Amino acid sequence: MSDNLTQKEQVAEQQNTPLRLTILGGGSFGTAMAHNASRNGCDTIMWIRDAENAEQIQKTRINARYLPDFTLDENLKVTADLAQAVKDRDLILVAIPSHSFRSVLKQIAPMISGQAIISLTKGIEKDSFNLMSDIIRQELPEVVYGVLSGPNLAKEIVQGMPAGTVIASNSPQLREAVQTALHSPLFRVFASDDVQGVELGGALKNIYAVAMGMGVAYNIGENSKSMLITRALAEMSRFAVTLGANPLTFLGLSGVGDLFATCNSPLSRNYQVGFALGQGKTLDEAVQSLGQTAEGINTILQVKAKAEELDIYMPITAALYEVIFNQAPPLSVALSLMKNGYRSDVEFVLPHQIKSQESELASK
Repeated sequence: MSDNLTQKEQVAEQQNTPLRLTILGGGSFGTAMAHNASRNGCDTIMWIRDAENAEQIQKTRINARYLPDFTLDENLKVTADLAQAVKDRDLILVAIPSHSFRSVLKQIAPMISGQAIISLTKGIEKDSFNLMSDIIRQELPEVVYGVLSGPNLAKEIVQGMPAGTVIASNSPQLREAVQTALHSPLFRVFASDDVQGVELGGALKNIYAVAMGMGVAYNIGENSKSMLITRALAEMSRFAVTLGANPLTFLGLSGVGDLFATCNSPLSRNYQVGFALGQGKTLDEAVQSLGQTAEGINTILQVKAKAEELDIYMPITAALYEVIFNQAPPLSVALSLMKNGYRSDVEFVLPHQIKSQESELASK
């Protein structure tokens, strides 16, 4: 009888053990998620490359570079020791810029022994068109993985403003674990099994945030902003569905939700780069003044090449590429919105007569 009671106690103890969660990367969003997880009672570690910076954050509870006005949860641990951060953990959330994502996974590969990997990075690997989930599968083929994406401006999250995000994975257990770790009364975590759609929504919207920032610098009107957002949604969903995504995903937080937030907030890094470009700064000047990674610039390059390869109609992306890299007049982006006026307003539900009309136009 006592043996049975001991077994029950052991099971209860295991069930009450907090999730062991690690965030790789100490940028603004990684820091916000580390803070949320720690506040939710998870055993949380945030890994940062720079040992001096990690020690400073651990001591002061402030990430001076990215979130200088906010005090982090007192139980959050910060380290520059990668092995300490990765070994014997349950969930590893990777918030590393796309250009360094693969190298970090290569470093942690020998330390992986059952941990689940979740990407927080909204980008596409340079020159390969690999999404972060592709890189996870290539470098860590045996792990359970997912992606987290949504309208998640880090400063608003740490200030306690209500927000939501989406965890996408083929594993129900992983989705539930991430919801347990991050969900709170002010941060709602929805679930999806459309990894491709959720991840592409997070990456593609950065293109249009650059375009919107540029447009605001030129004082475009509200009508123009509305048309840019809705045509951007059509363009990005058209592209993603060609690559296998579910079009309905783009009606959710990781699609139109993230697009709206990123295109309408000066807090968005890609919006800031676009605004600087619209003010006449060079690309190098715009990126340097930001001081953080703006994934949208690389995404424009990657998506334009892939759209041409697959013959996908993406006029905004093509025009933005010409403005940024070939010094075309910014008016090109506005004119791109006015082309092919006979297209249906709503993607994927084209009336038969509009389809016929477009076929006739295409043949001329």
